[in-house]
Amino acid sequence: MLDRFSRLAIVAAIDGSKAPDLLTQILLGLRLEGVEYGRCLMHAPWAVAFPAQPTPRFHFVASGGCWIRAQDSEWLQLNAGDAVLLPRGGAHVLASAPEVRAVPIDSLARVGVADDIYMVRGAAGDAGPPSHVLFCGEMRFNLDPLHPLLAMMPQVIRAGELARRDPTVPLLLDAMEREVAHNRIGACGILARMADVLAASIIRAWVECACSNSTGWISALRCPSVGKVLVAIHAEPERDWSVPALAQLMGASRSRFSQAFKEAVGESPAKYVAKIRMFQASRWIGQEGMRVTVAAGRLGYDSEASFSRAFKRIVGHAPSMARARSMHAGAPALRA
Repeated sequence: MLDRFSRLAIVAAIDGSKAPDLLTQILLGLRLEGVEYGRCLMHAPWAVAFPAQPTPRFHFVASGGCWIRAQDSEWLQLNAGDAVLLPRGGAHVLASAPEVRAVPIDSLARVGVADDIYMVRGAAGDAGPPSHVLFCGEMRFNLDPLHPLLAMMPQVIRAGELARRDPTVPLLLDAMEREVAHNRIGACGILARMADVLAASIIRAWVECACSNSTGWISALRCPSVGKVLVAIHAEPERDWSVPALAQLMGASRSRFSQAFKEAVGESPAKYVAKIRMFQASRWIGQEGMRVTVAAGRLGYDSEASFSRAFKRIVGHAPSMARARSMHAGAPALRA
Protein backbone atom coordinates (compact mmCIF):
# COMPACT_ATOMS: atom_id res chain seq x y z
CA MET A 1 0.00 0.00 0.00
CA LEU A 2 1.33 3.43 -0.92
CA ASP A 3 1.72 6.11 1.71
CA ARG A 4 0.38 9.65 1.32
CA PHE A 5 3.63 10.96 -0.11
CA SER A 6 3.87 8.22 -2.71
CA ARG A 7 0.32 8.70 -3.97
CA LEU A 8 0.76 12.46 -4.25
CA ALA A 9 4.16 12.08 -5.87
CA ILE A 10 2.76 9.75 -8.55
CA VAL A 11 0.01 12.24 -9.33
CA ALA A 12 2.57 15.03 -9.52
CA ALA A 13 4.76 13.03 -11.87
CA ILE A 14 1.87 12.08 -14.14
CA ASP A 15 0.61 15.66 -14.21
CA GLY A 16 4.07 16.85 -15.20
CA SER A 17 4.56 18.93 -12.07
CA LYS A 18 7.86 20.75 -11.74
CA ALA A 19 10.63 19.38 -9.55
CA PRO A 20 10.24 21.75 -6.58
CA ASP A 21 6.78 20.23 -6.07
CA LEU A 22 8.36 16.79 -5.79
CA LEU A 23 10.78 18.06 -3.17
CA THR A 24 7.85 19.58 -1.30
CA GLN A 25 6.18 16.19 -1.24
CA ILE A 26 9.35 14.62 0.17
CA LEU A 27 9.36 17.14 3.00
CA LEU A 28 5.66 16.58 3.65
CA GLY A 29 6.35 12.86 3.92
CA LEU A 30 9.20 13.23 6.42
CA ARG A 31 8.39 12.40 10.01
CA LEU A 32 10.84 12.89 12.86
CA GLU A 33 9.93 12.44 16.50
CA GLY A 34 11.84 12.33 19.74
CA VAL A 35 12.35 9.01 21.49
CA GLU A 36 13.99 10.34 24.63
CA TYR A 37 15.71 13.52 25.78
CA GLY A 38 18.20 14.39 28.48
CA ARG A 39 19.17 17.62 30.18
CA CYS A 40 22.92 17.43 30.76
CA LEU A 41 24.56 19.48 33.53
CA MET A 42 28.33 19.44 33.03
CA HIS A 43 31.31 20.89 34.89
CA ALA A 44 34.44 21.77 32.88
CA PRO A 45 36.68 20.11 31.97
CA TRP A 46 34.50 17.35 30.52
CA ALA A 47 34.16 15.20 27.40
CA VAL A 48 31.51 12.60 26.61
CA ALA A 49 31.60 9.91 23.92
CA PHE A 50 28.33 8.88 22.25
CA PRO A 51 28.34 5.48 20.48
CA ALA A 52 26.93 4.91 17.01
CA GLN A 53 23.23 4.07 16.86
CA PRO A 54 20.63 3.55 14.11
CA THR A 55 18.56 6.58 15.13
CA PRO A 56 19.47 10.30 14.80
CA ARG A 57 20.86 12.32 17.70
CA PHE A 58 20.21 15.96 18.52
CA HIS A 59 22.19 18.34 20.76
CA PHE A 60 21.25 21.85 21.86
CA VAL A 61 23.90 23.90 23.69
CA ALA A 62 21.95 25.92 26.23
CA SER A 63 24.95 27.56 27.94
CA GLY A 64 28.73 27.39 27.67
CA GLY A 65 30.26 26.88 24.24
CA CYS A 66 31.65 23.41 23.54
CA TRP A 67 33.10 21.24 20.78
CA ILE A 68 31.89 18.25 18.77
CA ARG A 69 33.85 15.76 16.70
CA ALA A 70 32.22 13.08 14.59
CA GLN A 71 34.09 9.97 13.55
CA ASP A 72 36.85 10.71 10.98
CA SER A 73 36.08 14.45 11.16
CA GLU A 74 37.68 17.57 12.60
CA TRP A 75 36.55 19.30 15.79
CA LEU A 76 33.67 21.75 15.29
CA GLN A 77 33.08 24.54 17.77
CA LEU A 78 29.54 25.11 19.01
CA ASN A 79 28.36 28.32 20.65
CA ALA A 80 25.76 28.77 23.35
CA GLY A 81 22.35 28.72 21.66
CA ASP A 82 23.54 26.47 18.83
CA ALA A 83 22.21 23.04 17.89
CA VAL A 84 23.41 20.08 15.82
CA LEU A 85 21.66 17.10 14.28
CA LEU A 86 23.45 13.83 13.52
CA PRO A 87 20.93 12.33 11.07
CA ARG A 88 22.49 8.86 10.95
CA GLY A 89 23.39 8.66 14.65
CA GLY A 90 27.13 8.30 14.04
CA ALA A 91 29.64 7.98 16.87
CA HIS A 92 30.83 11.35 18.17
CA VAL A 93 32.32 13.22 21.11
CA LEU A 94 31.07 16.37 22.86
CA ALA A 95 33.66 18.20 24.96
CA SER A 96 34.36 21.43 26.81
CA ALA A 97 37.73 21.43 25.01
CA PRO A 98 39.24 19.14 22.34
CA GLU A 99 42.12 17.95 24.54
CA VAL A 100 39.89 16.52 27.30
CA ARG A 101 39.74 12.73 27.46
CA ALA A 102 36.21 11.45 26.81
CA VAL A 103 34.19 9.08 28.99
CA PRO A 104 31.22 7.02 27.71
CA ILE A 105 27.85 8.72 28.06
CA ASP A 106 26.52 5.62 29.85
CA SER A 107 29.08 6.13 32.64
CA LEU A 108 27.41 9.37 33.79
CA ALA A 109 24.71 9.49 36.45
CA ARG A 110 21.25 9.46 34.90
CA VAL A 111 17.95 10.16 36.69
CA GLY A 112 14.51 9.86 35.10
CA VAL A 113 12.38 13.01 35.07
CA ALA A 114 9.48 11.76 32.94
CA ASP A 115 8.68 8.84 30.65
CA ASP A 116 10.99 10.04 27.88
CA ILE A 117 13.11 12.68 29.69
CA TYR A 118 16.07 12.22 32.01
CA MET A 119 18.71 14.29 33.81
CA VAL A 120 22.42 13.65 33.29
CA ARG A 121 25.09 15.06 35.59
CA GLY A 122 28.87 15.14 35.26
CA ALA A 123 31.36 13.42 37.55
CA ALA A 124 30.17 12.58 41.04
CA GLY A 125 32.35 15.10 42.88
CA ASP A 126 31.26 18.17 40.94
CA ALA A 127 29.88 21.04 43.00
CA GLY A 128 28.47 24.46 42.26
CA PRO A 129 26.57 25.59 39.18
CA PRO A 130 27.38 23.71 35.94
CA SER A 131 29.66 25.40 33.42
CA HIS A 132 27.71 23.85 30.53
CA VAL A 133 24.05 22.95 30.09
CA LEU A 134 23.00 20.86 27.09
CA PHE A 135 19.72 19.35 25.95
CA CYS A 136 20.41 16.10 24.09
CA GLY A 137 17.99 13.76 22.41
CA GLU A 138 17.53 10.56 20.47
CA MET A 139 15.10 10.71 17.57
CA ARG A 140 13.39 8.42 15.11
CA PHE A 141 13.04 8.95 11.34
CA ASN A 142 10.37 7.40 9.18
CA LEU A 143 13.23 6.82 6.69
CA ASP A 144 15.32 3.67 6.48
CA PRO A 145 19.11 4.29 6.59
CA LEU A 146 19.21 3.04 2.99
CA HIS A 147 17.07 5.94 1.75
CA PRO A 148 19.11 8.22 -0.58
CA LEU A 149 17.98 11.39 1.21
CA LEU A 150 19.30 10.15 4.54
CA ALA A 151 22.42 8.58 3.07
CA MET A 152 23.54 11.81 1.38
CA MET A 153 23.23 13.96 4.51
CA PRO A 154 26.49 14.92 6.24
CA GLN A 155 27.42 13.30 9.54
CA VAL A 156 26.68 16.54 11.42
CA ILE A 157 24.26 19.30 10.42
CA ARG A 158 24.75 22.52 12.37
CA ALA A 159 21.70 24.72 12.84
CA GLY A 160 23.61 28.01 12.86
CA GLU A 161 24.92 27.41 9.35
CA LEU A 162 21.35 27.10 8.04
CA ALA A 163 19.84 30.06 9.90
CA ARG A 164 20.02 32.36 6.91
CA ARG A 165 18.23 29.82 4.71
CA ASP A 166 15.31 29.28 7.09
CA PRO A 167 14.27 32.08 9.50
CA THR A 168 12.43 29.48 11.60
CA VAL A 169 15.73 28.02 12.81
CA PRO A 170 17.04 31.05 14.79
CA LEU A 171 13.56 31.70 16.22
CA LEU A 172 13.37 28.14 17.55
CA LEU A 173 16.93 28.34 18.91
CA ASP A 174 16.05 31.56 20.76
CA ALA A 175 12.86 30.01 22.15
CA MET A 176 14.75 26.94 23.43
CA GLU A 177 17.41 29.13 25.00
CA ARG A 178 14.77 31.18 26.85
CA GLU A 179 12.99 28.03 28.03
CA VAL A 180 16.23 26.67 29.50
CA ALA A 181 17.11 30.00 31.14
CA HIS A 182 13.74 30.44 32.84
CA ASN A 183 13.55 26.79 33.97
CA ARG A 184 9.78 26.96 34.45
CA ILE A 185 7.50 24.06 35.36
CA GLY A 186 7.35 21.53 32.54
CA ALA A 187 10.36 23.07 30.78
CA CYS A 188 11.85 19.71 29.78
CA GLY A 189 8.64 18.56 28.11
CA ILE A 190 8.30 21.81 26.18
CA LEU A 191 11.96 21.65 25.17
CA ALA A 192 11.46 18.13 23.83
CA ARG A 193 8.63 19.23 21.56
CA MET A 194 10.61 22.27 20.43
CA ALA A 195 13.56 20.01 19.63
CA ASP A 196 11.36 17.85 17.40
CA VAL A 197 10.27 20.91 15.41
CA LEU A 198 13.80 22.34 15.29
CA ALA A 199 15.28 19.09 14.02
CA ALA A 200 12.68 18.92 11.24
CA SER A 201 13.40 22.56 10.37
CA ILE A 202 17.13 21.81 10.20
CA ILE A 203 16.44 19.01 7.73
CA ARG A 204 14.19 21.23 5.62
CA ALA A 205 16.78 24.00 5.48
CA TRP A 206 19.49 21.49 4.58
CA VAL A 207 17.39 20.03 1.76
CA GLU A 208 16.81 23.52 0.38
CA CYS A 209 20.54 24.21 0.52
CA ALA A 210 21.38 20.88 -1.08
CA CYS A 211 19.07 21.67 -3.96
CA SER A 212 21.58 24.25 -5.18
CA ASN A 213 24.03 21.41 -5.90
CA SER A 214 24.36 20.49 -9.56
CA THR A 215 24.89 16.82 -8.75
CA GLY A 216 23.45 14.23 -6.42
CA TRP A 217 20.12 12.60 -5.71
CA ILE A 218 18.19 15.82 -5.02
CA SER A 219 19.54 17.39 -8.20
CA ALA A 220 18.41 14.29 -10.11
CA LEU A 221 14.96 14.60 -8.59
CA ARG A 222 14.80 18.19 -9.83
CA CYS A 223 15.41 17.04 -13.40
CA PRO A 224 11.91 16.85 -15.01
CA SER A 225 12.58 13.63 -16.94
CA VAL A 226 14.77 11.69 -14.48
CA GLY A 227 12.80 13.04 -11.49
CA LYS A 228 9.63 11.48 -12.87
CA VAL A 229 11.37 8.10 -13.01
CA LEU A 230 12.79 8.40 -9.47
CA VAL A 231 9.38 9.24 -8.04
CA ALA A 232 7.83 6.22 -9.75
CA ILE A 233 10.54 3.87 -8.45
CA HIS A 234 10.18 5.10 -4.87
CA ALA A 235 6.38 5.05 -5.06
CA GLU A 236 6.21 1.40 -6.19
CA PRO A 237 9.46 -0.34 -5.20
CA GLU A 238 7.76 -3.74 -5.34
CA ARG A 239 7.08 -3.32 -9.06
CA ASP A 240 9.39 -5.17 -11.45
CA TRP A 241 10.95 -2.07 -13.01
CA SER A 242 12.76 -3.04 -16.20
CA VAL A 243 14.97 -0.62 -18.11
CA PRO A 244 12.55 -0.58 -21.08
CA ALA A 245 9.63 0.27 -18.77
CA LEU A 246 11.57 3.10 -17.13
CA ALA A 247 12.76 4.38 -20.49
CA GLN A 248 9.18 4.44 -21.70
CA LEU A 249 8.15 6.39 -18.60
CA MET A 250 10.86 8.95 -19.39
CA GLY A 251 9.90 8.97 -23.05
CA ALA A 252 13.35 8.09 -24.34
CA SER A 253 15.23 5.20 -25.92
CA ARG A 254 16.84 2.63 -23.64
CA SER A 255 20.36 3.87 -24.34
CA ARG A 256 19.48 7.54 -23.95
CA PHE A 257 17.54 6.85 -20.76
CA SER A 258 20.34 4.75 -19.21
CA GLN A 259 22.92 7.40 -19.98
CA ALA A 260 20.78 10.27 -18.64
CA PHE A 261 19.91 8.32 -15.49
CA LYS A 262 23.50 7.37 -14.72
CA GLU A 263 24.73 10.93 -15.30
CA ALA A 264 22.06 12.34 -12.97
CA VAL A 265 21.96 9.72 -10.22
CA GLY A 266 25.50 8.35 -10.38
CA GLU A 267 24.68 4.68 -10.97
CA SER A 268 22.81 2.50 -13.43
CA PRO A 269 19.00 2.20 -13.31
CA ALA A 270 19.18 -1.53 -12.53
CA LYS A 271 21.51 -1.02 -9.58
CA TYR A 272 19.45 1.85 -8.20
CA VAL A 273 16.19 -0.09 -8.49
CA ALA A 274 17.78 -3.07 -6.69
CA LYS A 275 18.86 -0.82 -3.81
CA ILE A 276 15.45 0.79 -3.44
CA ARG A 277 13.72 -2.59 -3.50
CA MET A 278 15.96 -3.82 -0.70
CA PHE A 279 15.44 -0.54 1.17
CA GLN A 280 11.73 -1.32 1.09
CA ALA A 281 12.29 -4.94 2.09
CA SER A 282 14.48 -3.85 5.00
CA ARG A 283 11.73 -1.54 6.20
CA TRP A 284 9.05 -4.23 5.82
CA ILE A 285 11.08 -6.76 7.80
CA GLY A 286 12.81 -4.49 10.31
CA GLN A 287 10.05 -2.01 11.14
CA GLU A 288 6.80 -3.72 10.19
CA GLY A 289 7.71 -7.25 11.25
CA MET A 290 6.98 -8.83 7.87
CA ARG A 291 8.20 -12.39 7.38
CA VAL A 292 11.15 -12.79 5.01
CA THR A 293 9.16 -15.20 2.83
CA VAL A 294 6.35 -12.67 2.44
CA ALA A 295 8.76 -9.85 1.56
CA ALA A 296 10.48 -12.06 -1.02
CA GLY A 297 7.16 -12.94 -2.64
CA ARG A 298 5.98 -9.34 -2.70
CA LEU A 299 9.14 -8.33 -4.57
CA GLY A 300 8.65 -11.13 -7.09
CA TYR A 301 11.43 -13.51 -6.05
CA ASP A 302 10.88 -17.18 -6.87
CA SER A 303 12.49 -18.35 -3.63
CA GLU A 304 13.46 -17.01 -0.25
CA ALA A 305 17.03 -18.15 -0.91
CA SER A 306 17.46 -16.00 -4.04
CA PHE A 307 15.94 -13.02 -2.26
CA SER A 308 18.23 -13.51 0.74
CA ARG A 309 21.30 -13.60 -1.51
CA ALA A 310 20.30 -10.36 -3.23
CA PHE A 311 19.45 -8.72 0.09
CA LYS A 312 22.78 -9.66 1.66
CA ARG A 313 24.75 -8.53 -1.41
CA ILE A 314 23.19 -5.05 -1.29
CA VAL A 315 22.52 -4.43 2.41
CA GLY A 316 25.46 -6.35 3.83
CA HIS A 317 23.65 -8.80 6.11
CA ALA A 318 20.95 -11.45 5.93
CA PRO A 319 17.30 -10.29 5.90
CA SER A 320 16.67 -12.26 9.10
CA MET A 321 18.98 -9.79 10.87
CA ALA A 322 17.12 -6.69 9.66
CA ARG A 323 14.73 -6.54 12.60
CA ALA A 324 17.44 -6.90 15.23
CA ARG A 325 19.75 -4.40 13.49
CA SER A 326 17.00 -1.80 13.20
CA MET A 327 16.66 -1.90 16.99
CA HIS A 328 20.22 -2.38 18.21
CA ALA A 329 22.84 -1.70 15.54
CA GLY A 330 24.13 1.17 13.48
CA ALA A 331 22.86 2.15 10.06
CA PRO A 332 23.78 -0.42 7.41
CA ALA A 333 26.10 0.66 4.63
CA LEU A 334 25.27 -0.16 1.04
CA ARG A 335 27.82 -2.29 -0.71
CA ALA A 336 29.05 -1.53 -4.21
